[in-house]
Amino acid sequence: MPLFDLRNANAAYKGATVLNGISLSIEAGERVALVGRSGAGKSTLLRMLYEQRAKEAALLPQELGLVRVLSVFHNIYMGQLNRHSAWYNFVNLVRPMEREVEMVRTIADRLGLVEKLFAPAGELSGGQQQRTAVGRALNQGSDILIGDEPVSAVDEHQSRNVLESINEHHDTVLLAMHDIDLAITYTDRIVGLRDGAIVMDQPTAGMVFSDLDDLYRN
Repeated sequence: MPLFDLRNANAAYKGATVLNGISLSIEAGERVALVGRSGAGKSTLLRMLYEQRAKEAALLPQELGLVRVLSVFHNIYMGQLNRHSAWYNFVNLVRPMEREVEMVRTIADRLGLVEKLFAPAGELSGGQQQRTAVGRALNQGSDILIGDEPVSAVDEHQSRNVLESINEHHDTVLLAMHDIDLAITYTDRIVGLRDGAIVMDQPTAGMVFSDLDDLYRN
């Protein structure tokens, strides 16, 4: 049985059709990129897929949801709030335990954030904030990650580092992406959307940028 499965699914927003007749199956262990022009329905499709596994998947939305007054440490730590008691979480809010600091430090170091570990999230650059949100998702320890443009604010070098980290920590990865080269490099399957419909579904092996030209033509 597929991990995700949509059959002739539709979605509308404010009376306008966003997705029409979507059928898509994704197996455990796949790394899939949703690509297409802005407004093609990528984010809507990603939300529909997330709803099928909301209790199991780590989510990286475009709206990062960071607590800006709290540090990078605290924001990444929050990925495991539901694994601990309220008392334990309160203690780590007031005076973080060394074992939790070291665990989060490892994640922050992988994402190039270790020097900002106790800086307030609100003082970070956009790219640093996005990497902090990625760290929070990694810290959830889920097998599945669903991300909506997870490297849109990150430079090319850090983008590759982030995507490598995501793939290292998760068996199944679903990403909406605008950078085609990164999508081809870091996923094994591309699903292309145009005008609310899936018009392409192919493995990335041997794929080049020009193979997706039709998705972006006027």
